[in-house]
Amino acid sequence: MAFKFKFSGSGGTFPHGVHPPERKTFAENVAIEVMPPPQRVMIPLLQNVGAPSKIAVKPKATVAFGEKIADAGGFVSVPIHSPIAGKVMKVGTTTLPNGRHVPAIPIKAEGDQVSGQALWDDIFGGEWPREGLERYSRKEIVDAIQKAGVVGLGGATFPTHVKYVPNDEKPIDTVLINGCECEPYLTSDYRMMIEVPEPIITGALLLGRVTQARNIIIGIEDNKPNAIEVIRKAAAGTGIKVAVFRTKYPQGSEKQLILAATGRKVPLGGLPLDVGVAVSNISTAAVVARAVLRGKPLTHRVISVTGAGIRTPKNLLAPIGISMGDMIDYCGGLTEDAARVVAGGPMMGFAFSDMATPVTKGTSGITVLTHGDLKREAETNCVRCGRCVDACPMNLVPSKLALASRKKDIDLAQMYNIMACFECGSCAYICPAQIPIVQLVRTGKAVVIGASKK
Repeated sequence: MAFKFKFSGSGGTFPHGVHPPERKTFAENVAIEVMPPPQRVMIPLLQNVGAPSKIAVKPKATVAFGEKIADAGGFVSVPIHSPIAGKVMKVGTTTLPNGRHVPAIPIKAEGDQVSGQALWDDIFGGEWPREGLERYSRKEIVDAIQKAGVVGLGGATFPTHVKYVPNDEKPIDTVLINGCECEPYLTSDYRMMIEVPEPIITGALLLGRVTQARNIIIGIEDNKPNAIEVIRKAAAGTGIKVAVFRTKYPQGSEKQLILAATGRKVPLGGLPLDVGVAVSNISTAAVVARAVLRGKPLTHRVISVTGAGIRTPKNLLAPIGISMGDMIDYCGGLTEDAARVVAGGPMMGFAFSDMATPVTKGTSGITVLTHGDLKREAETNCVRCGRCVDACPMNLVPSKLALASRKKDIDLAQMYNIMACFECGSCAYICPAQIPIVQLVRTGKAVVIGASKK
């Protein structure tokens, strides 16, 4: 099936959405810093959408940096690799920021570690060719992505290889690389575009190669002029297009991004594949390049530690499995006014209190908010003003989803398409009654999913 292509080179956007304060200034001008290897990591066996990974090492085993420690638990799953050299301890349990308890592999650091400039060079350094990529077959690219344990690093954590398995029934003509980073505070993707554009471009070309797409687009919001300039320069001569979008939340959501970039509307309940598009985050593209060209797995990622509640905001290249408390301590600790620690950003992230909570492949940031940031009125009754409906980028009725969730009315929740909500938080942000709509929707989804398993 052929789709019309309408490239939005500048000024593209999508209906609805909101404009929360950006608050990128805490860390946007702070260069990425390599974090020293920790003494211990805790590696959750669930770090992706789909099946959890299966442990592949025994307690007391010695593992090297980058060695596989868990196998994929199915096709929609990925293997996991050790971010440090060390000894495997007895399998335990850890709590993810969303409150879910999952099995995890503790590893105690032992021996020489890859760190500092050597680690940076291993992950981002060297040459990243743009020519000669045709020597890699489509199968070789997908297999390398799968073997490296790559997932979507924008937060969705969908196994990347699944998106790019050739599908003759639903061919992809457009690969869209997401550099919008619309979530307030977070700046890890921005720093990646500024500092290491080369692997991003090479990864985008490889994803274009595997899909045989006619169009490769990198989308960036217009509040990032420096990143736009750097990426345009890096992409010159490759055929990659750079689309500049008006700054609005949640422009980085894949369905809104597709509409703004191509004019195509993903149907409710549908996937980008249904309109001939594949979407990946810019950090994911860089990891793809490393996996295919160098055969190296995903062990580290760039994470923003930011907000008024952190003493020294930073962008850190950190190992998967390090505790969020260790990262906060490395940034000078919390300020006296710190009130809430969020895994991710304030719109879609999860607040947590256990500083032993580990970083996962999907951790793009740690945002620390102050008491001043959290000042708000008490919750009141819904006044049916309709602002949540006007803001919803999915054209849902958030007030009715919240009501159905409060009443645990499964039929009503499904009638109003609760599972189509991707929890962007636009409704809760704009609600004058201060109703915690996103939290209610998450509860409602859990009830719907629980009922479907009975």
